[in-house]
Amino acid sequence: MAILGLGLDLCQIARIEDVLARRGERFAARVFTAGERAYCERKKEKAASYAGRFAVKEAVMKLLGTGWTRGVRWVDIEVVRKPGSAPEVLLHGATARIAERKGIARIHVTITHDAGLAAAVAVAESA
Repeated sequence: MAILGLGLDLCQIARIEDVLARRGERFAARVFTAGERAYCERKKEKAASYAGRFAVKEAVMKLLGTGWTRGVRWVDIEVVRKPGSAPEVLLHGATARIAERKGIARIHVTITHDAGLAAAVAVAESA
């Protein structure tokens, strides 16, 4: 196993809070999966949870080297979290195929929040 990529992103929680207030479900449905929305909506600090997941998606796009191109869609990068476990990333569609072509077997992520920011780091690992 080897590290194949690294991505890092910061997101202002207030920015996500603002866009959710202005665009609501339209924004949320374009960027987050139904499971991610359900998870975030259960949280007291909804905007912080959304911002953390947004940062993960950006970090994954950076480690893939794609940005929002080549068919990569926001909802094809999904952050899931089992109770008592660290967050994990599931890839779907073209995003999963890009990762497979790059030899990525797993993506490790971590999310943190402080001082009005959400930060995420994503590390791609080979098989």
